Amino acid sequence: MESNKQPRKIQLYTKEFYATCTLGGIIACGPTHSSITPLDLVKCRLQVNPKLYTSNLDGFRKIISNEGWKKVYTGFGATFVGYSLQGAGKYGGYEYFKHLYSNWLSPGVTVYLMASATAEFLADIMLCPFEAIKVKQQTTMPPFCNNVIDGWKKMYAESGGMKAFYKGIVPLWCRQIPYTMCKFTSFEKIVQKIYSVLPKKKEEMNALQQISVSFVGGYLAGILCAAVSHPADVMVSKINSERKANESMSVATKRIYQKIGFAGLWNGLMVRIVMIGTLTSFQWLIYDSFKAYVGLPTTG
Repeated sequence: MESNKQPRKIQLYTKEFYATCTLGGIIACGPTHSSITPLDLVKCRLQVNPKLYTSNLDGFRKIISNEGWKKVYTGFGATFVGYSLQGAGKYGGYEYFKHLYSNWLSPGVTVYLMASATAEFLADIMLCPFEAIKVKQQTTMPPFCNNVIDGWKKMYAESGGMKAFYKGIVPLWCRQIPYTMCKFTSFEKIVQKIYSVLPKKKEEMNALQQISVSFVGGYLAGILCAAVSHPADVMVSKINSERKANESMSVATKRIYQKIGFAGLWNGLMVRIVMIGTLTSFQWLIYDSFKAYVGLPTTG
């Protein structure tokens, strides 16, 4: 005997809805960020020392030759944990704040910018300790720790507390908040534009068609994100690697900038464009696929 009972739908803007979006953010961000650890490793090392490798391929070859093939995944654990937490706060928080701010303001660019900035500000507090471990692990040779737990213990012991984990929080905010504002706002607008030129309305499309739009919109948004946030990304790597003990953030930033100059802020940009474009598109693909799977509308 067949049951006529329909599957229960998740109601929008409920605790269950936000919890689901938070889980979607974890699934979208943790695996995607950690999967490109080899590219991130070469990028971070080139940001700290542009003369270390002549190209990405040269970087991979030298790492495998000098350190072993497993070392191309240096920083994998810290990346996975940190960006899983960040994804939870970023995507879940964005959905929450977008709805909250829409009650106060007319829906549109201002709401997208404010919601993404607020969500990223909070998400970076969870990310920062693991980003610090990752960067230090990737930019010291041989790596100063074997895994994320070992790195946490060593950094905590060296600083006598949590101080070392948050010395890069300001440049991290400077990198991540503009990046996420650009990522979410440009994605929303690009997706709107794509839907406006398609022969069918979004509501008339099936889940696969909507997810395809999300993938394309995500890649285009990712290219913009990479360019907007790259100088701060370079500074995060340099500060986590070279900031002296008891040196203030402003002094460290000024000293590093005088050393590398404006041109130095763009070291590794092309690698990051490829990395972030691919990363962003797959994050939106995974996130919206997950939302569609559980019966929620896709983003945009």
